[in-house]
Amino acid sequence: MTESTVEYASPLLTRHGAVEAAGPDTGVAWHYGDPTGEQRALARGAAVVDQSHLGVVTVAGPDRLSWLHSITSAALDGLAPRTSRELFVLSPQGHIEHAAGVVDDGETTWLITERTSAAPLAAWLDRMKFMLRVEIADVTSSWAAIGEAVRAEGLPGEPVTWVDHWPDVVEGGTRYGADPSEHPGGLRPWRLVLVPRESLAAAVREREEGGWRLAGTWANEALRIEAFKPRAATEIDHKAIPHELDWLRTAVHLHKGCYRGQETIARVHNLGRPPRRLVFLHLDGSGHLLPERGAQILVGDKAVGAVTSVARHHELGPIALGVVKRSVPEDVEFTVDCDGGAISSGQEVIVPGEGVSADRPGTRGATSREARGSANLNGTMGRFL
Repeated sequence: MTESTVEYASPLLTRHGAVEAAGPDTGVAWHYGDPTGEQRALARGAAVVDQSHLGVVTVAGPDRLSWLHSITSAALDGLAPRTSRELFVLSPQGHIEHAAGVVDDGETTWLITERTSAAPLAAWLDRMKFMLRVEIADVTSSWAAIGEAVRAEGLPGEPVTWVDHWPDVVEGGTRYGADPSEHPGGLRPWRLVLVPRESLAAAVREREEGGWRLAGTWANEALRIEAFKPRAATEIDHKAIPHELDWLRTAVHLHKGCYRGQETIARVHNLGRPPRRLVFLHLDGSGHLLPERGAQILVGDKAVGAVTSVARHHELGPIALGVVKRSVPEDVEFTVDCDGGAISSGQEVIVPGEGVSADRPGTRGATSREARGSANLNGTMGRFL
């Protein structure tokens, strides 16, 4: 068993009021006694989030960027230092096997992924290096991530920093959902700063002394869900392809050379339609029930998908992401299974049911904030109800 797969408990769990998170966030705090206040602080850019349960893999050597470029979904050959990207390792059939944030410091490429993915990702990379001049290491035991509501790349002399550029469409990418200027993700700046693991508590204290408060994963997950941002630990299953999650925006270059899974990426983009689609769920909060991840999404008595992420938002109330069949009408209301009884849910379109990307000829559905607001007023439980 490697360091990244052993049971983990952050030193910040000893803080007063800390309640440990569950599921993929086990090992760090869900909240520190004031989840609503923590979430409001993060939303205004005045909080730091312990993300030390994430995994970190490094790739060193002169061939590192051209090699990663050739075997993953991202265009990395010639990537400038301190420029953040995302990548997928795909199966030959185009299913997502690994997802990671990527940044290079000029000497080493850093991959930030889910903790349980770090060791398998490092092992797969090691098998693929052949005679190339690259060195792969799972360094999760040495480096910890902290999250900040900031959208700025790291500067020379600063710690290694990965910036989430969601919902922008990076060069070579495309989108199925809203234009970045109309996308709710544009309101969520986010980055991960890597610090030596023994310096984690000190790095957090430094930010607290600057006026920020410490927030738990409840706050971060609620804002991520609001931003329609998929996460590897929750939205990806064994069948997931990037198109279904609108993740071609930031993690796939459609026009670069061949890599494993590229045929599926190109075929679905150019000729087909994603078999499923990501949706945002406005859950009925009147009964105080909240579904679990994996709960069935139903139309009448028929299961059409499953909840992938769920949280209580400080303004919107209970919200979730889910993956449903592409054929499910965009205006239908759902019911969602809960312990204690099913609850109703409106849906907000993330990936349109027509399954056509923005740069492929075809009729586009409405994805603007105006269209979203109109749908809410016409019966869907609105974003601010």
